[in-house]
Amino acid sequence: MSTLNTDRGVNFPKGFQSAGIYCGIKKPGVLDLALIVSERVASVAGVFTTNQACAAPVRWSRRVVRGGQAQAIIANSGNANCLTGTQGDEDAARMAHLVAQRLGCEPQQVAVASTGVIGVPLPMHAIEAGISQLFNRLSDGDDRPTADAILTTDTFHKRACIEVATPDGTVRIGAIAKGAGMIAPNMATMLAFITTDAGSPTSQLQPILKRVVDKTFNSITVDGDTSTNDTVLLLANGASGVQLTETSLEPFENGLYQVCEYLAKRIVRDGEGATKLFEVTVRTADTHESARKVARTIAESLLVKTAMHVGDPNWGRIIAAAGRAGVPIDVYRMSLAIQGVRVFENGQPTQYDEPTLVRLLQTDTIELVLELWQGDAEATFWSSDLTAEYVKINASYRA
Repeated sequence: MSTLNTDRGVNFPKGFQSAGIYCGIKKPGVLDLALIVSERVASVAGVFTTNQACAAPVRWSRRVVRGGQAQAIIANSGNANCLTGTQGDEDAARMAHLVAQRLGCEPQQVAVASTGVIGVPLPMHAIEAGISQLFNRLSDGDDRPTADAILTTDTFHKRACIEVATPDGTVRIGAIAKGAGMIAPNMATMLAFITTDAGSPTSQLQPILKRVVDKTFNSITVDGDTSTNDTVLLLANGASGVQLTETSLEPFENGLYQVCEYLAKRIVRDGEGATKLFEVTVRTADTHESARKVARTIAESLLVKTAMHVGDPNWGRIIAAAGRAGVPIDVYRMSLAIQGVRVFENGQPTQYDEPTLVRLLQTDTIELVLELWQGDAEATFWSSDLTAEYVKINASYRA
């Protein structure tokens, strides 16, 4: 398998073009409308927010995924088109119809995504004019404008791609993502658009995407808030000439995982006000679900997040979070390591050099490993530290 590359995204697989422009939703000059187009109708899979107050584009795109085919994704930033009544549903459908007219496909083959402020109607006059501009800008070259056009409070774009050798032949996977706040399973204020030139029906793609999302985008947290607009879409157009068979599904899934893991970590690292990424791994649990619950509880603990921010090895906060995760644990069997230093074991602290550990915590990446010694299951969550800047950003989000 080739090495992950971060210089390209959705345009890396064969048969895809994209564009990103400013159409007038955000401040002048800030890109806010993106389009991804496949040269042919593709199979589509998707995973969406579990928030019941979901946005109009989520409802539309769920229907697209149920249909199993898509040729394009149209996405805007700066406006979530959420809690905007029946007009919001009509506007999401209108975006799809406008793209479909230009492509000559069915509106139900165009996925729609939005991200931004909730409760504000879309400026459809700007979007309608913008869609015409997008088609004039479509390119299979640099897709950075596309990646930039879906950002909100993000401080950098997020792209990744990989070439995967399978028994059936070589295929490519590319993706872009956005996310910085309202990040919590399942999923986050997060959009991720993935393209591949592999050929595969939705019936194969959907379970693969679901498994990968569970281990990546659904294993990150910044602030514990699950957004209304979370969308992950995967388009497979078969332009490589390679049709995935059973023998190729595993290497394809591994490649997809690498792309999504990288982007998920980039989202956490770009968490609003974040200065550190910390990884929580819970091992030797009785079940995977138990491991996930404990890891997530630790990763979302405000006390743990603030301790990580200042580099305080306050292991008591970590054990306390594990204890309230709703999973049976035995503290007299557990052990905890911070940055590879074992600080707790068999119900009590160990002898360790705290000044040395404090120095090890003065970095932008921190690793916590908790052993439960109940079985052989494990899970990992990624989180960011909590800073005063997070409050500042979110207090002025609508200003």
